[in-house]
Amino acid sequence: MPGGIGEPELKPRPPIKWAGGKTQLISQFKPLFPKVKYHLYVEPFVGGGAVFFHLLPIRAILMDSNEELINFYLVVRDSLEDLLKDLKRHQNTPEYYYRIRALDPENLSPVERASRFLYLNKTAYNGLWRVNSQGRHNVPFGRYKNPKIVDEINLRRVSLALKRAEIFCSDFSLSLEYASPGVFIYLDPPYYPLSETANFTGYTPAAFGVEDQLRLAAVFKELDRKGCLVMLSNSDTPFIRQLYAGYDIRTVVARRAINCRGDRRGPVVELVIRNYW
Repeated sequence: MPGGIGEPELKPRPPIKWAGGKTQLISQFKPLFPKVKYHLYVEPFVGGGAVFFHLLPIRAILMDSNEELINFYLVVRDSLEDLLKDLKRHQNTPEYYYRIRALDPENLSPVERASRFLYLNKTAYNGLWRVNSQGRHNVPFGRYKNPKIVDEINLRRVSLALKRAEIFCSDFSLSLEYASPGVFIYLDPPYYPLSETANFTGYTPAAFGVEDQLRLAAVFKELDRKGCLVMLSNSDTPFIRQLYAGYDIRTVVARRAINCRGDRRGPVVELVIRNYW
């Protein structure tokens, strides 16, 4: 695999459930990944990391603006034994869940913070990570009978993969600092809404709006100008198609897995935009 390592049976799975995660799309992405070798992989909106954990690049730069997510990945990479020990104390009850949810992560150690993050991700309704304008997690208890909070085998594989990555809490524009020929950059931003009522940007307190989409398009074009291989996912809307007119635009079909209403889950067409063919 160009730029990648590892045997398929040893590949880690994304350790968290993330709205818009790309696990289900990997089979459709495979023909769209670069066919040439690259020496560095950069993912500025890492989220659940499905593409990274599939490609297993030799060297990677992983970024996201979500502080809880980045702290989690850093702890899994650097302090896994302490995290595994802390995870085993958690309980799958509503009372315990709401007590843990109410904790201020700023008052916790990095390991405790990562443990809280993974626990909430595994036990919250639909596995959704959503915060309010104050940055506080506000998803209700999921009432799962036996959630797998501690998947030790997979977490060890995730930790090993992350040791090949530099990890930053940052705005996506930091990717420009790594731009050069031979770099593959995958951009998976919060999607432009399909309608006025479909907007979901609750991963962090700050919404990802039109100005951010425009700024991202400018970064995409600058990365292209600097010779990077660039691939981007977004919603299939006239606005996004116009924003990236002139680039290679393909469609993939995803299934919405996270929605508060079951009748709004189902197949949806998404765009994959590339500056290479």
